[in-house]
Amino acid sequence: MKKALITGITGQDGSYLTELLLKKGYEVFGLIRRSSSFNTDRIDHLYKDPHEQPKLKLIYADLTDGSNLHSVLNEINPDEVYNLGAQSHVRVSFDQPIYTANVDALGTLRVLEAIRSMKKPAKFYQASSSEMYGKVVETPQTEKTPFYPRSPYGCAKVYSFWQTVNYREAYNLFACNGILFNHESPRRGETFVTRKITRAATRIKLGLQNKLYLGNIEAKRDWGFAGDYVEAMWLMMQQEKADDFVIATGETHSVKEFLNEVFGQLNLDWKKYVEIDAKYYRPTEVDLLLGNPSKAKKVLGWQPKVGFKELAKMMTETDIKIAENEKLLKDHSK
Repeated sequence: MKKALITGITGQDGSYLTELLLKKGYEVFGLIRRSSSFNTDRIDHLYKDPHEQPKLKLIYADLTDGSNLHSVLNEINPDEVYNLGAQSHVRVSFDQPIYTANVDALGTLRVLEAIRSMKKPAKFYQASSSEMYGKVVETPQTEKTPFYPRSPYGCAKVYSFWQTVNYREAYNLFACNGILFNHESPRRGETFVTRKITRAATRIKLGLQNKLYLGNIEAKRDWGFAGDYVEAMWLMMQQEKADDFVIATGETHSVKEFLNEVFGQLNLDWKKYVEIDAKYYRPTEVDLLLGNPSKAKKVLGWQPKVGFKELAKMMTETDIKIAENEKLLKDHSK
């Protein structure tokens, strides 16, 4: 039985990847940080009968603690390590640049060093980001497009990208980068713009909220479904040779288009409810991201299955149920 270790297992991507790997018969180990409350909502449904030997195990560890990572990796001896753990919010990275660099840049280096110390080094996947392209120098972006990051988050991810390449070339490790463009789902964090929109729109529909405040609604992104993108991560790790791949849909849509789609499904006019608030603008904006996934399609045989409209519908349908439950609770408490 193959063993996989996932950092960031409680996040959106971590939960979908865990589902995929368990279906494929893996034993999965997830790293979680110690905190006063459990944040395992996205993976709670993956625990089976408590009397069975669990195929999913959670271990306390932190990307800021290299010696701890070293001990964990050498004890578990995983075949594959997926580094998805990060301070993943671009806007927050401007408020917490040092913490972001410590986790997102140096955290990757700590994992790579821990892998290098293993008797049989694990295969390594690094969650790279389209934010590395930032102020894009060409459209669409490919694996050969130069990086021009526009946030502390983007800068940290560029550092991690090149460390991954360097460890591959210097130490002959199987280390690959997935340059993932924006990928969303009903499990997306509520501070990210797509989920912020679907949560607000459904609450507005049911009279639980009056306004939605957003920043730059002209920004364009290449949006895919997280469930499709974790499949690409796994495929990268099954190749003979480690390489770097852009994972994207090859389509771009603005935040405004996403608003149209979501509010339209609820028969609402978003212009009546959305207000622009300057505090949601980033100090340096990324206006347009559009990926070219042709290498992934050709080499990995990967295809995105869920389109833009379907994604918006899936997220809206999930959030209307959450809003309905909120309304029931509110009505009962009166």
